[in-house]
Amino acid sequence: MSSSEGSQDSKKDNMLEPSASSGKQTEDDIYCACLSKALCHIPTPVTVGFYAPFGSRVYMLLEKITKCMMEETSHIEDTEQTILLEKTRKSEGLGFLQLLWYLLFYKPLITEKHQSRRNVQFIFVPFSAWQYAGSDRLWAGLVTTLCERVRSHFGALPLGLYHVLGTAPKQAPDLREKEWTLKRSFCIKLGLTVLILIIGLVFLLVSVAKREDTEESGSTLKVLGSTATLISGSGIAMTVFKVGKNVVISQKKKIEKMVNSQKFSTQMGFMSEVKKEIELITNLIQCMEIFQRQKIRVVLQITSLELCAPDKVVGVLDAMNTLLSDRRAPFISILVVDPSIIVTCLENASSMKGMADNGYVFLNRTVTLPFSVPSLGTKAKLQLLKKAVKRTGDLTDWHCRNDTIHGTKTGISETMRLLRNDSAEEGDDENESLVHSNPRRYIEEAFHCLYSEKESLHEYIPDSISQMRRIVNTIPITIRLMMLNHILSDTLSPKIVAAWVVLSNQWPCRISWILQCMEDELQLGLREDLGKCLLWDIFKENSKELYSMKVNFKNLLDLDGDPEIFKKFLSKDYPFTVQDAQSLLKCTVNLDQSIKNKMGLIRGINNLQNT
Repeated sequence: MSSSEGSQDSKKDNMLEPSASSGKQTEDDIYCACLSKALCHIPTPVTVGFYAPFGSRVYMLLEKITKCMMEETSHIEDTEQTILLEKTRKSEGLGFLQLLWYLLFYKPLITEKHQSRRNVQFIFVPFSAWQYAGSDRLWAGLVTTLCERVRSHFGALPLGLYHVLGTAPKQAPDLREKEWTLKRSFCIKLGLTVLILIIGLVFLLVSVAKREDTEESGSTLKVLGSTATLISGSGIAMTVFKVGKNVVISQKKKIEKMVNSQKFSTQMGFMSEVKKEIELITNLIQCMEIFQRQKIRVVLQITSLELCAPDKVVGVLDAMNTLLSDRRAPFISILVVDPSIIVTCLENASSMKGMADNGYVFLNRTVTLPFSVPSLGTKAKLQLLKKAVKRTGDLTDWHCRNDTIHGTKTGISETMRLLRNDSAEEGDDENESLVHSNPRRYIEEAFHCLYSEKESLHEYIPDSISQMRRIVNTIPITIRLMMLNHILSDTLSPKIVAAWVVLSNQWPCRISWILQCMEDELQLGLREDLGKCLLWDIFKENSKELYSMKVNFKNLLDLDGDPEIFKKFLSKDYPFTVQDAQSLLKCTVNLDQSIKNKMGLIRGINNLQNT
């Protein structure tokens, strides 16, 4: 191996190694780099099952995968230029005219040299299924999106010209190095047509010139010339018309017209016509590969399939299995789904009764490369939390640029004055606590507890970005409410407030049960030291009663996170007391009170039945 080739390979391998100097590469970066490198070399067609819980960081990971794939292609192209001493061609400027010339007069051949090429170009086709969820034929939206993206990438004219005059690439004879060979039959036909057209025009001109001399011979030449001109000219005009028609009317419009036809359900050979359109795309891409001197891969990124009806999900998977699975197809389909939801859709689809009783088996038949997104690493989670906190800058500041206080009919001018003046500098009153002198700093400390490696709070935050935003958005509001209600004190540190928000967000059912039991105990008034009692002790005393009624609370219990982590949270890391809960409950805005009310009602009825 040459030194240059070795250096290029080392560069590519460095993509998979964490940067020791910067320390910024996360676990997600490593996983995305590994998958990206595999997709650059994997044989096609391939369907990647990108398995992740619904609502997690899939879009961020797809963006990273796209970026890594583009970086990998640049490394491969540099290596190929060093070894093969040839550059890729672009269909731009003069290259576009050259492409039209080749498509018109030459047919491509697949040589050994072309098959040995490693450089690759990716065409990314994002497909969000929910945008077509209202359509009766969701799979048709997938096919039309693919056709339209390829058309916009290569251009309407090359695609229209290839549709009429193009030939599918064939395997070249042994030891043949030329990748383009002349279309002899087409050139002969074109030459004869042009020759007949010229002869016909000459006859017409001669007949006009001899009209005065001999009327009989002039009319004969006129008939011959008109016939020759009409036959040859109509052939050329028909070809130009077909090319123009395919330039104006795209494949997307053709498929949509067929789908919208009233005879759709009874139209014979419909799927065959759609298959022909996909084969045309496949042949064009193979032809462009030979012209550009590189492999071309179409990457379909299918997302939001969980939001669609079961039968529509089945239609998309069937389209992937039938239309996009030809052995020559250059398609890389990345199916971003939550398996738990998709499997349920497959098993409940009316069109799959008796065919896919086990949704996991059907999904495994479709997917040829499973890739389960791993749990969010500590470093990546802390970075995401920091980003979420940075996006709430205005919410943290909460300042009003207009210092003028206007009275209002609602009587909230005093409250607004407090919110405007809550950013006063520290030290205005030495007796004031941190929160009253500078609530912004209090909020920032609460945020710091979320993404600090020294704290354990980030361990209880889920991987879902939406859940992270819920927690981050709730903390400033909770602290402001506690300030206005004069609830904040030295005993309620920023860490405690942040932990309470996380607790309410992650285990709404169990914390609501504890609060209901606590309320019932306070109403009975049998325990004088109830304020010092731990919430975990209350839960242990009443957990059997909760699980005895789990049939009534099944949907509510599904809202909660891991019960073992809940035990660790309340019993070890954050041992809240009843007194803490009473102080915090008034300003707890991220806990649905209807859950507690429903539990209280069912518990009361159950107690009446047992008495």
